[in-house]
Amino acid sequence: MIIEQILVGHMDVFCYLLGCEREKKAMYIDPAGDTDRLLERLKAHNLTLEYIVNTHGHPDHTCGNADLQKATGAKIAIHERDASMAPHVDVKLHDGDRLQIGSLNMEVIHTPGHTPGAVCLFIGGHLFTGDTLFVGAVGRTDLRGGDFGSLLMSIKDKLLPLPPDTVVWPGHDYGDRPSSTLAHECETNPYISDFILQI
Repeated sequence: MIIEQILVGHMDVFCYLLGCEREKKAMYIDPAGDTDRLLERLKAHNLTLEYIVNTHGHPDHTCGNADLQKATGAKIAIHERDASMAPHVDVKLHDGDRLQIGSLNMEVIHTPGHTPGAVCLFIGGHLFTGDTLFVGAVGRTDLRGGDFGSLLMSIKDKLLPLPPDTVVWPGHDYGDRPSSTLAHECETNPYISDFILQI
């Protein structure tokens, strides 16, 4: 499995390239700009892009969808509750859905709170958390559709039951490191230790 974390755009967004080495298929998660560079990474690995997946519908995460789709023909996928926020949606996701990329099988975990349709994506011990969970923080909930209580419950009920050594790949470069683990976040993230674990 190929995983590349790529910093794109002007808001420190982490975009992720996920690829199947055996069948040369790929998806991009939150391709928020710098389309030429993203296309170069596909070419470097000789990958065909099948899906563009958005963890939620905010424009800082979806702004590269159209250009990347035009260049590759990939399908755009987003949770049904955020589908109206992203143009040209081909696949409306639901909790528990699976996305197949070559031999790779990714689970969609609906984690409302940052937005009503926010999702995290889980595969092989790797969790792509978008703006639900950051390194040392959580996503903001003061924008339209946000709800702090829902966000905390999403993390508590949907993410913390996953294995502690699960690698956390956040949606922004806001922490003191580019990735983490659930165990480390339980020990060091004040939103988990001071709020979630007290619920």
